[in-house]
Amino acid sequence: MINLLFAIVGLILTFPILFFCAVFIKLDSKGPIFFYQKRVGLNGKQFTIIKLRTMIEAAEKNGQRWASVNDPRVTKVGAILRKYRLDELPQFINVIKGDISLIGPRPEVPELTKRFTEHNSSFIYRLQVKPGITGWAQVNGGYDLSPDQKLKYDMEYINNIGIAMDAKIIVHTIRVLFTGDGAR
Repeated sequence: MINLLFAIVGLILTFPILFFCAVFIKLDSKGPIFFYQKRVGLNGKQFTIIKLRTMIEAAEKNGQRWASVNDPRVTKVGAILRKYRLDELPQFINVIKGDISLIGPRPEVPELTKRFTEHNSSFIYRLQVKPGITGWAQVNGGYDLSPDQKLKYDMEYINNIGIAMDAKIIVHTIRVLFTGDGAR
């Protein structure tokens, strides 16, 4: 219920920001405003995540891959959206739909989930909890974490789930949103 309430309020409060982001995305590069992608959620259930598009139109024409620091597929506006995590705002819709929570491990695409699990069988444990818009791995590393580092932070979150941990993540997320620090 808390997730639903915060997502509805978050969507309403951030609508003006979303509007301006949409305008800048269209002015910066051709392609759609929103980016839709299959992700793996709780217990391996797949869903479609919605984000603001931050990459060139055909960024995944050669297949999906892990985003990297200074990824050449990222547009100029996309770099700003990513730095302040504004590309994640449409995911309030995913929270309202029940696909994700506000806080939890970030959901991965099916191909990468499979590949990372083949590399490290513990990666599958991330699917024991509902994924989130923000999480312990996101506030502690951003885009340049390796899958193993991400798993370490996600397991730390899973093993310490509670109000205190969620509060800590919210505080760090607010810091990242306003400073851009930690979002690489």
